[in-house]
Amino acid sequence: MITRVTGQTQMRAAQRNLQENMAQLSKLQEQASTLKGINRSSDDPTAAASAMAVRAEQAATGQYSRNANDGDNWLTTIDSAMSATSDIMMRVRNLTVQGANGAVSATAKEAIAVELEGLKASLLTQANTTYVGRSVFAGNSNAGVAFEADYSYTGIDSSSGISNSPVERRISADTTVRVDGDGAAIFGGSAGASVFDLLDDVIASLRGNSTDSISSHLGNIDTRMDKMTSEWATIGARQVQIERAQENLLSKTGALETQRVGLEDVDLTQIVLELQLQQVSYQSALAVTAKVLQPTLMDFLR
Repeated sequence: MITRVTGQTQMRAAQRNLQENMAQLSKLQEQASTLKGINRSSDDPTAAASAMAVRAEQAATGQYSRNANDGDNWLTTIDSAMSATSDIMMRVRNLTVQGANGAVSATAKEAIAVELEGLKASLLTQANTTYVGRSVFAGNSNAGVAFEADYSYTGIDSSSGISNSPVERRISADTTVRVDGDGAAIFGGSAGASVFDLLDDVIASLRGNSTDSISSHLGNIDTRMDKMTSEWATIGARQVQIERAQENLLSKTGALETQRVGLEDVDLTQIVLELQLQQVSYQSALAVTAKVLQPTLMDFLR
């Protein structure tokens, strides 16, 4: 079967070919100006879907990174407070040992008691350490401080006697890390059993001039210091976990960006070369079309 070719058929074919060349040229010009291989989902539906999935994962990874950074700041703040607290407690113990010496005069014991009162105030300052306005030792309490001026602990609900929920940060889809310090465990949360009550007992014994009663507090001081050290070690372990997560998230961020670039972005050198070739192709198509579509008899009869 012979297909009949007319001037109109040639013209339509030529117009279709020119339109396809212009569409490809327009697409390459858009890619060269935006440096994006996908400017709309219709450009490449499969790649567009993959790019959207990568971007969603990037968004999640970015949030996890911000959570990890915030958690690291919390734990760094606590670590600094614990270091200062440890120094204060060492001084408290040394002063208690000095006060328990029977050769120390009443005047010297009073001087030790006064210094212990100052250390007690310093301990309160460390116990009320905050990060961006929130206490780092009172869980999710909104009191602003872990210990009030009367040394009562705000991290325990006074009506139920239950500790407030801890502050946590999610660092992956299935991992959360506690980023606050357990103020009740470190400083003592119940009335009569806090480190502040312990210092009050030592001070009272010093002013009572009883050498035996002063030395009896050393065991309690050591117990409290051991508890502080244990909690400090736990906080350090959490910080190591956070720091490891930060490294992994940073690595993952780079890998995801590489994936996104491979799916969405174009190589400028390559796209410019393709654009130049397409321009040459379009110009050639115009020239060939002008040659093929010669004037017909109807053009002369007008």
